[in-house]
Amino acid sequence: MSSYDHPSRTGLLGATRGRLDPGLRRAGRRLGPVVRLARHHRVRQAGRLLGVLAVAAAGMVLGVLVAGRINADVGPFHAQFAVTPAVSGGTDISIPPLGSLHLASHSGPAHLSVQLTALDQRRTTALVTNPDALAQASGGAVDDVRRGIERLILQVAAVSVLGAMALAAVLYRSMRRVALAGGLSLALLAATALISLGTFRPSSIAEPRYEGLLANAPAVVGDARRIAGRYELYRAQLQQLVGNVGKLYDTMSTLPVYEPDNSTIRVLHISDMHLNPAAWSVVRTVVQQFNINVIIDTGDITDWGSEPEDSYVSSIAALKVPYVFIRGNHDSASTQAAVARQPNATVLDGGTVTIDGLTITGIGDPEFTPDKSSPANAPGASDMGIQAQLNAGRLLGNAILEMQKTPDIALVHDPVSASELAGRAPLVLAGHTHKREVRRLDNPDGTSPDVAHTLLMVEGSTGGAGLRGLEGKEPTPLALSVLYFDQKTHTLQAYDDITVGGTGQTEVALQRHLVKDAKPAVTPSGSPSPAPTPSS
Repeated sequence: MSSYDHPSRTGLLGATRGRLDPGLRRAGRRLGPVVRLARHHRVRQAGRLLGVLAVAAAGMVLGVLVAGRINADVGPFHAQFAVTPAVSGGTDISIPPLGSLHLASHSGPAHLSVQLTALDQRRTTALVTNPDALAQASGGAVDDVRRGIERLILQVAAVSVLGAMALAAVLYRSMRRVALAGGLSLALLAATALISLGTFRPSSIAEPRYEGLLANAPAVVGDARRIAGRYELYRAQLQQLVGNVGKLYDTMSTLPVYEPDNSTIRVLHISDMHLNPAAWSVVRTVVQQFNINVIIDTGDITDWGSEPEDSYVSSIAALKVPYVFIRGNHDSASTQAAVARQPNATVLDGGTVTIDGLTITGIGDPEFTPDKSSPANAPGASDMGIQAQLNAGRLLGNAILEMQKTPDIALVHDPVSASELAGRAPLVLAGHTHKREVRRLDNPDGTSPDVAHTLLMVEGSTGGAGLRGLEGKEPTPLALSVLYFDQKTHTLQAYDDITVGGTGQTEVALQRHLVKDAKPAVTPSGSPSPAPTPSS
């Protein structure tokens, strides 16, 4: 039955609603200020809390900046440990005057710095007179560092809380807010510790970035011969680092390096020299300091490929190590012949050479386009150029399939050619782009049974792109890489990317990389041996 059939019900509800609505409205008007006051009170409380939090954070930063450091001994060194606020975390190890190491050890708002300030005179004498002293000192380095960091953490925690409370006392003059600032600082410390510990990467010491003088780089960073496949790295590498630096300080006048270990084959990859005379001195330094076994040049050693430029390649002979070369698009047949005349040089153009057990094959660039105004660089010619590069890569790939043994390294100048070598060789080296790049090559056609993955490594310009490198606001840095191969498996274990720049081309940045999926190097059992010249 509808409400229309019962007017009394409708009237009763309407009357009741009419009587209640004014009362509710009056109550709402009376409660409105109370509700608004409560909301305003909560907002003010939140604002005060945020203000105290900001004061606590600022006090912590000030406390850490003023007193967030300690002095401790690490092996034979006096060292200073310090924590500073930072966005990205990480660790710096400063070794004046040799340079510094930068490790991506952790994330978070705390950056750890360790500076080796000096050698203890008494312990230095012991190092010289006792041949076992250096090994003993470096062996205890990890425990020294651990104790130093523990002391630093306690001191940083104390000065952070005191800084937060002191700043709150100055600004608020309220014991309640001072205590709140102290509690918030402890919470911030706990969060920082959790982030740092949760993102801690012990293996980061195996892939440091070095900055300093080029001549000191290999001795400071250590050797790469047994890094791959070993994950007790933190202790072994830190001991090795202290041992290396100890020996350098011990013989400061000559800064010698350790004798090289024959179990590592060291290959120097250079490319795109572009007639830069300064590049040869850098290459010679790396060859000597890193004890390079063979140099691989992936082309563009000249700019125009003219006969007067042929004299530039005569510096190859002075390097006194095997030099493997493929032609770039700026190199002419005359340039190639001039390189081939050098007593230590081998030119590859579809052929193969084996040096120190490494089998290397390569092919020269199919085009000669030194002049950017030439027809080969005219509009519409790019598709033809790409096809020529693909054809060259396909030609080399087919030649590899006919070889009895899969080569360890394949060389092309333009990375476009490398796409045809996926699954044909485990490693392809290239240049041409003047920009470093490392990536895996996709192989849709299936891989050779001997090649599970193909890694493409494109080098930057070792000559800083020649005179063109001076056209920008700052000169283009010189780029070259040291590759470390296991002697038995002939697989790439690690590599150092070296970038050289600055006044007199003496400043260097060295970034070490471990190769994922590399076959573990075959190492004898027992304790790690001292590091020789290079590192990785």
